[in-house]
Amino acid sequence: MRVSFHFPHSLSSNATRHHRRRSLILACAAIAVLPLAWRGTSCGHDFDFHLQSWLEVVRHWSEGILYPHWDASANYGAGEPRFVFYPPISWLLGALLGVLLPWTWTPVAFSMIAFAGCGLSFFVMAREWMAEDAAAVAACVYLLNPYLLFVAYERTAYGELLAAVLLPLLVLYGLRQQSSVLPLSLIVAALWLTNAPSAVMGCYLLGFLALIAAIRDRSYVLIGRAASAVSLGLGVAAFYIVPAAYEQRWVEIARAIAPGMRVEDSFLFGHTGEAFHDQVLRSASWIAVAMLIVSVTAAVFSSRSQRSNRLRLPLVITLIAICFLLLPFSDVLWRYAPELRFLQFPWRWLLVLGLVMAALFGLSLRGSFLEAKTRKTILVRAISMLALAAVMASLAAAFFWQPCDDEDNITAQRATLGDSGFEGTDEYTATNVDNGDIQQDLPPVRVLKSVDADQADSSLAENPEWTENAADAVNAKVQIHLWKAEVKEVQIETPAPAYAVFRLMDYPAWRVQANGDSLTGRPHRDDGLLTVPLPAGKSIITVRYTATGDVELGRAISLLALCIVLAVFIQTKRQRNLQLS
Repeated sequence: MRVSFHFPHSLSSNATRHHRRRSLILACAAIAVLPLAWRGTSCGHDFDFHLQSWLEVVRHWSEGILYPHWDASANYGAGEPRFVFYPPISWLLGALLGVLLPWTWTPVAFSMIAFAGCGLSFFVMAREWMAEDAAAVAACVYLLNPYLLFVAYERTAYGELLAAVLLPLLVLYGLRQQSSVLPLSLIVAALWLTNAPSAVMGCYLLGFLALIAAIRDRSYVLIGRAASAVSLGLGVAAFYIVPAAYEQRWVEIARAIAPGMRVEDSFLFGHTGEAFHDQVLRSASWIAVAMLIVSVTAAVFSSRSQRSNRLRLPLVITLIAICFLLLPFSDVLWRYAPELRFLQFPWRWLLVLGLVMAALFGLSLRGSFLEAKTRKTILVRAISMLALAAVMASLAAAFFWQPCDDEDNITAQRATLGDSGFEGTDEYTATNVDNGDIQQDLPPVRVLKSVDADQADSSLAENPEWTENAADAVNAKVQIHLWKAEVKEVQIETPAPAYAVFRLMDYPAWRVQANGDSLTGRPHRDDGLLTVPLPAGKSIITVRYTATGDVELGRAISLLALCIVLAVFIQTKRQRNLQLS
């Protein structure tokens, strides 16, 4: 007897349609990055910073350090605590791709992952409030919005680009009716571990949406959910957040909002007189105008539907709020709202506006020709989205793509990593130090007669080449036993008391031992280099990067939060099993 199994045609048809929608989204993402694969990597504003970070992380991995804290190649080999302050997910992903792929393909692969993730996460979110075909179209609009292309091509702000993947999920779990504290808290944690400015915007967005929904529904459930999720999410990410917040007192973090980088310098169509800043601001301003026009138009058309939608009102009010934040009369709010001024540029809110625009566009398709399921409309949708992808990618390549200088290309930067090192990041410079005084091509250790000997003057030249000054030097024997990114051991034999000046920026996390005894209260130099007083004779100096108290506290909080996450997951699963039984 022959036995045959038949699956319902509707299930097979639904699976096919679902696969087709995802394929359309992935095709649009591939077209969005096609100019990067064809024309070459765009060396945008932040490209050097990210590529150098990825290269540095891979070097740490080769030395057995899985989670680095110190960027040893910055400040021309003197280093900086970059990985304490910059969230880890983007630099870990970039480094992993660099290990698996040729380095010339790593930025392209990173961008492809981000664009595809944006489209797929938005599709998952949009299905909650609109038909799947409309959700797929809106997802394509989201990943192709001009601000994301501006971020990927001109700014090459890879952390911010990756954070755009998480924002739709923040809206999904923040506004859906089912209880979702656990996934929402993990999304909040992931945002903080991806890009700090995006995380600040995400937390404000979540609170704002929950407040609007609470007022509309006269229920405080969503506010309680948002507060619980943010608290738990901050706890999960505390291993990064606590050190990044506490150790700001050890660096010149205020340089991040120096003139030209302040909010008041970057409202729409502002003018500072600095050519590069004003050019970027003009681009961002016109992008904002275009996105606001599309958003308002979509909001008007979405209001014509006879069916109410719980997502529309929060989106429309968020659109109004973003308009307010882009204009100068919002300056008071930027000054006093917690952490808002560290966004630096009001137009960073275009990241959220892209989500609002795409969602309103999807809602405006309700009842339209493009929402139908005939073969003709399926074909029209696919052709329209692929054509949009081609147009937007072409515009990005024409207006946003940045050529690489001889010093910026990937091959040159890989060579520089193992040679002289890179320029430092101002806001990660140790307090009361001028990193412009750090000279290039310094030897690992100099033995000098006085603490202040052999220093440069940045008022005359920034980071000049080092030349040996025999008058300042002590005739000492220096043997380097170990010189790795986060641990160094040097033997020095000197005929008279002297000072060992390491090519290493001093930082409280460095634990220094001289002949086995811990050394505290180290001498200070204007260039910030670590200096160790030496007695006459032989000394063995060990310098090791250690976990300070704030790091230990952050790890403990994260461990506690993860235990709570696990307990909530187990309890939720038990309740679900009981309901099913």
